[in-house]
Amino acid sequence: MTNDFELENMRQQMETLKKKLDQQEIVNDRIIRQSMKKTVGNINRVYTISMIAGLLMIPYSFVVFKLVHLPFLFWLYTCIFVLICVGATYYNSRNLSDANLMTNNLLDVRRRMARAKKFDANWLYFGVPGVLIFIGWFLFVVYQSNNGGLYDGLFWGGIVGGIIGAIVGCITHFKTQRQYQEIIDQIEDLTSEA
Repeated sequence: MTNDFELENMRQQMETLKKKLDQQEIVNDRIIRQSMKKTVGNINRVYTISMIAGLLMIPYSFVVFKLVHLPFLFWLYTCIFVLICVGATYYNSRNLSDANLMTNNLLDVRRRMARAKKFDANWLYFGVPGVLIFIGWFLFVVYQSNNGGLYDGLFWGGIVGGIIGAIVGCITHFKTQRQYQEIIDQIEDLTSEA
């Protein structure tokens, strides 16, 4: 009789422990999903700011290029390149824009994050050459318009702006890649526990 009582007592303790562990797992899942949602929000914010800045750059560049007498063809290239960049950013942001993203199946979320991360990384194969063409063309046009003078403020401003832009772009890119990887790692940790 004592053994039955002890056995029943141990079963109740195990059941209580199991309920506590289940509750802890639910809390951990909720905390991780909130963290992922915050990270996705940060990435979306960067994408939104980039798209708005790109769209505002088109009329701004038209005015500035006209003031400094840069060729229309160069402005046209700039506009097309910026529109492609905005379009690519919008396309990739669709992986993050689902309102129910963080309540969906975690494997689906992981797949979408991996796809967005890969697209963001592969974008450099198009973006970097496009920017290098822009910078090279810009410096050539400014150099030519100043009859070969290297002391023109626009020329050196373009070089300094290009360097600052490259630094900011690299920092933003690597931060976004790191945030994607954090989400993927959190999902893998959560699903491996299950």
